[in-house]
Amino acid sequence: MNKVLILLGPTGVGKTGVSLLLAKSLDTEIISADSMQIYRHMDIGTAKPLPEERAMVKHHIIDIVDPWESYSTGRYIGDVVPVINKLLEKGKIPIVVGGTGLYIKAMTRGIFSGPSADWSLRDELLSMEKEEKGILYNYIKEIDPEAAHKITPNDTRRIIRALEVCLKSKETVSEMQRKLTRPLSYSFIKIGLSRDRKELYKIIEKRVDKMIIDGLVNEVKKVIEMIGDAEKKSFSDSPIHRLPVSPLPSMQAIGYKETAMYLNGKTTLDESIRLIKRGSKRYAKRQFTWFRKEKDIHWFDITGIDDSHEAFMRVNHVLRYLL
Repeated sequence: MNKVLILLGPTGVGKTGVSLLLAKSLDTEIISADSMQIYRHMDIGTAKPLPEERAMVKHHIIDIVDPWESYSTGRYIGDVVPVINKLLEKGKIPIVVGGTGLYIKAMTRGIFSGPSADWSLRDELLSMEKEEKGILYNYIKEIDPEAAHKITPNDTRRIIRALEVCLKSKETVSEMQRKLTRPLSYSFIKIGLSRDRKELYKIIEKRVDKMIIDGLVNEVKKVIEMIGDAEKKSFSDSPIHRLPVSPLPSMQAIGYKETAMYLNGKTTLDESIRLIKRGSKRYAKRQFTWFRKEKDIHWFDITGIDDSHEAFMRVNHVLRYLL
């Protein structure tokens, strides 16, 4: 069966450096599995590979949608399959790199394609939630307790999607997932990078500080302005001052949400930076938890290793027996 290499791990662990060396050694290309690097203009806060790194090795599924556009896991699978197939046809082993567990799970364990988005229904459900907080979660608990168990009460976006599927298909999300979920038909080799938690948190803090120095605040400001311009073209009554609290997934990204709060006068810059660091650490912890549940991951503890070449050599020593 065609082999696909997946390099995964928490944010800040060092995936980018190792992935570049792996791609060079295998003479192949990299496919991103990062749900925020898909957005154009959002470079610093999403820690995208630098232009010179992307010049070294071709990257796919980066900068493919604008920050005001929607993007789903199902669409990711639709985008990733042709890229994988094209690389396999060239005799190359694709390297999928990222920390978005849902994307990786969808590839390796499958995802069902539910009904298309019904924006009118979503607006109606959102209005109900605004009138009575918690009503939608209680609703999904009633009609699909299994799905509700997997969703937190505050995750309004996922609750609305679950209800949308139920109401439009006349079946619960859980039933459809059991019937329609299929993994992609490749032989996946999963490599995981990990570090001591304290060391990783220090790396995250330094990375956030560097993002601020590199111009994260200006980047977020420009993105907000672009979203405002786009929304004004589509909705003339959509005021720009509402954008920082917009439910757009792009603006819920760690680093962007907190910086938008600062730009909107809701926090100081120091407080915003503190919140970004806290959010990044919590995200890394969630990633660890998620990936620990995944099967067949070959883990490499690179605690104390700062040099990507050293980490690569450790991975490559084992990988050559797996390919």
